[in-house]
Amino acid sequence: MAGMTSSASSARGVGDLEGPATAPPDATRSYGADAAQVYDVRRPDPDRARDLTVLVVHGGFWRAAYDRQHTEPEARAFVDAGYDVAVAEYRRVGMPGGGVPGTLDDVRALVSAVRADPDLPHRIVLVGHSAGGHLVTWAANQPWADGLLGVVSLAGVVDLRAADGLHLGDDATRAFVGGPPSDTGPWDLADPMATLPPRVPVRLVVGSADVVVPPAVSDGYLARTAAAQADVTLDVVPGADHFDLIDPHSPAFAHVLAAVADLAP
Repeated sequence: MAGMTSSASSARGVGDLEGPATAPPDATRSYGADAAQVYDVRRPDPDRARDLTVLVVHGGFWRAAYDRQHTEPEARAFVDAGYDVAVAEYRRVGMPGGGVPGTLDDVRALVSAVRADPDLPHRIVLVGHSAGGHLVTWAANQPWADGLLGVVSLAGVVDLRAADGLHLGDDATRAFVGGPPSDTGPWDLADPMATLPPRVPVRLVVGSADVVVPPAVSDGYLARTAAAQADVTLDVVPGADHFDLIDPHSPAFAHVLAAVADLAP
């Protein structure tokens, strides 16, 4: 997640993704009263448009210090591939209303707003990285997910209790949920593991060399969804680290594009 590491050190961070400034988004739209409840819209060349919206949800261990700015290279790559793109912002830990349940409420309101946006295709795939991978995987379990084409979780924190046991991001999971796992109510509300199976297809993409959110965080989720015969797949990208999955210059990004295309042939 953006700039954060586990107890092992990571050689890369958000700064490695920053390059020359890209063009501003075509529009920024609100889905709530808070300044963080917005999404940026980027549109492809009409001649290359593929009638699909990719809704990008950024990571950063749900913390206020990390915002959507670092997703610009990823978003531009999706646009170059012919997709309409909505890049989400949401309330995060350290901000009024951030954490559980406010951040989850934002995801629900965000999806509703993007679905209703008259300028965006209504065929929608959610793509989230790290903490954003948690949020889109959580969304896949919700009744209002029906009609989405699916979600792609990139190095996602898809098992909150497993992440807590590893103390990822200096116990970021506890800060997000608001207490220890013994307080089962908010944990069950927020954990994708608590409301399985997902209602839409899920594609997990992880890097074998990820030390920020290790691939093992996905093991329990994958086992539980397999037992439920859910449409969930795991792609472990050899040698990829946490940030390769959102870096269009990395060979790993081809796996991300393939996962989106798999959900929207």
